[in-house]
Parts: sequence; structure tokens; C-alpha cells
Amino acid sequence: MWSVLLTGLAGILIGGGISFRQQRKSLWTQVVFYVLAAMSLLAAYLLTLPAS
Repeated sequence: MWSVLLTGLAGILIGGGISFRQQRKSLWTQVVFYVLAAMSLLAAYLLTLPAS
């Protein structure tokens, strides 16, 4: 369940990064959105691994 929510969050964050790119906002804002999206995807993947 949490992995689905984190994957959705990553999609929203990637969409925000693309939106800021189209608005010609500062580069660090785009990078922060992409890094947070990557961290969210990583957390979703780690939650799918077995606990052993």
C-alpha cells in the first residue's frame, strides 16, 4: 500500500519538476523536485523487498 502511495507521490513530484522547467524557474528548484521523486521511488522499491 505504501509503495503505491510513494510511487504516486514520485509522479506528482516529477510533474512539478517538469512544470517548473516550462516556467523557466531556477535550476535548483527543478533538481530538488527530481531528487525528492527519486528518493520516493527508492523508498517504494525498498518497501517491496522482503523483511528477512
